[in-house]
Amino acid sequence: MRDIAVLGAGSWGTALSVHLARLGHGVRLWAREAEVVAEIRADRVNGLFLPGIPLPASIVACESIEDAVSGMDLILVVTPSHGTRRVMSAAAPYLHPSAVIVSATKGLEVDTLLRASEVIGQTAGPAHPVVALSGPSFAREVALELPTAICAASLDRAAAELVQSEFRGRAFRLYTTDDVVGVEIGAALKNVVAIAAGVVEGLGLGHNAMAGLITRGLAEISRLAEALGGRRETLAGLTGLGDLVLTCTGDLSRNRQFGIALGRGQSAKDILGAMKMVAEGVKTTGAALALGARHGVELPIAAQMAEVIEGRTDPRAATYALMLRPQRVEADGR
Repeated sequence: MRDIAVLGAGSWGTALSVHLARLGHGVRLWAREAEVVAEIRADRVNGLFLPGIPLPASIVACESIEDAVSGMDLILVVTPSHGTRRVMSAAAPYLHPSAVIVSATKGLEVDTLLRASEVIGQTAGPAHPVVALSGPSFAREVALELPTAICAASLDRAAAELVQSEFRGRAFRLYTTDDVVGVEIGAALKNVVAIAAGVVEGLGLGHNAMAGLITRGLAEISRLAEALGGRRETLAGLTGLGDLVLTCTGDLSRNRQFGIALGRGQSAKDILGAMKMVAEGVKTTGAALALGARHGVELPIAAQMAEVIEGRTDPRAATYALMLRPQRVEADGR
């Protein structure tokens, strides 16, 4: 079993580290927070981001990115989207020449509108295959060994199959695809729709509204993915519909919880100030709108969520703005 470096010790990075260690891999887990490294070393837990889950002894906590990645030929990047470029730029000088890089980051870089795999490709260089890992997967459930199915997406088939083989466990199943665009756009934009789903929940608008939102949210995500070169059938799978349903309905979704608080009248600033983990959909909303504008794709749900997050409209008004848009044929692409 090969050793694996994991860059990012939030809930998802820690859960994946636990999963990989249980499979028999040695794991070097880099954390930005010195207190997280100290707690893992002393108590074998990450109480800040994944409390209550014991960490196997084969997980070695690292303060230095160099120590984490040097000599490793499989690197798993699990950073917030806004930190991916910084972390990968720091790691790049120490990468093994044949290292495969796996991105478990779900979001868009705000300034460039690049997907995570594109940011990694720019910073690591073309010699390193990149695999995007995504699908319906709450970190705590993976850490508890509850059944989970996700996708490994790459233009390099051998790299995708390597990840499929190395990450597979009795409760963790992977499918491969070459539609990296579809997988990453689905992963990023489902967080925006999940905020809207939280607003629906917070306002008490009922199951009809929730089902309609999820369905039209999927149509919105699919339009943008297709405009960027992704395939619509990818969005009907695990990394589109599957991840969207989970994030919009599951109580462990940070984006949904953010939306619920918005729907109950709290300001975005106050909600974010109280959160210890990142709700990726907040930053992704503006980036998605900019990407949609660049490619001529209308994103009405994202547009209304931006209005609410920025405090320019209230959640109920945003909901009815969506309801009162001009009616169309369902499959007309808008």
